Amino acid sequence: MMPLSNSRVHVARWLESLAGAVASILFPSGCRICEALLTRADRLPVCGACLNSFRELPKEICERCGQPWTDAGDVDGDESVCRECRERGFAFDAARSFGIYEGALARAIVLMKYERIEPLGAWFAKRLLETARRIPSPYSADVIVPVPLHRERQKERGFNQVDLFGRPLARKLRLPYRAVLLKRERARPEKHLLHFEERWEAVRGAFVIREGGRVDNLRILLLDDVMTSGATLDACSRALREAGAKSVVGLTIARAVRQGIPVRESF
Repeated sequence: MMPLSNSRVHVARWLESLAGAVASILFPSGCRICEALLTRADRLPVCGACLNSFRELPKEICERCGQPWTDAGDVDGDESVCRECRERGFAFDAARSFGIYEGALARAIVLMKYERIEPLGAWFAKRLLETARRIPSPYSADVIVPVPLHRERQKERGFNQVDLFGRPLARKLRLPYRAVLLKRERARPEKHLLHFEERWEAVRGAFVIREGGRVDNLRILLLDDVMTSGATLDACSRALREAGAKSVVGLTIARAVRQGIPVRESF
């Protein structure tokens, strides 16, 4: 079979989108989060009310890890970097997120994690495009790299949820997307709830550059769905920096704010 030309591919995608819009009008379904009736002519399975309820990160954040300031003890004098960044020393140069991992946003991410809902991924890609534009200019990216799943988890799900928003984001930014540059060699523990230090131990040394992968002097935009402790981004960043990356900036859909209790792990 001859490959389709670009024009035919665009027409096929347009017809598919049109068919989905018509179906949504003739056979309306419920929001996958709150079950309210969907009336929009698109395939996004989340209602406007739920989308509008997503809490974006405030402007007042740590310039390094992107954590919102939570108390006066975070800052010493005119410091713009939080205490955790100063004490722990993350391997990434900066990290930014679209929203706070709670409520409807958390449920939407879990939905996308276990179901291949590409329209939801495309919606998040648009939000991350806006977030990426606020990343400090010295770290402008040369390439986008997703946080990988372990091969057993990838086989179980059939896809990496990061690709659902990572690929459309890469197209919007006109950057190469290196989906298989990083590899996770060690699976995460079976335990569902991990405390702060357990998250760090679970990913320490778990990621490596695949054989033949090259990142020499490249500025990396590292993507994941959720940043909790920062351990996953840190572990991936260490592997990239050790392989010669010039800089690494983490970008996630959401991040957990400090609460002092275990949160469901995202890696």
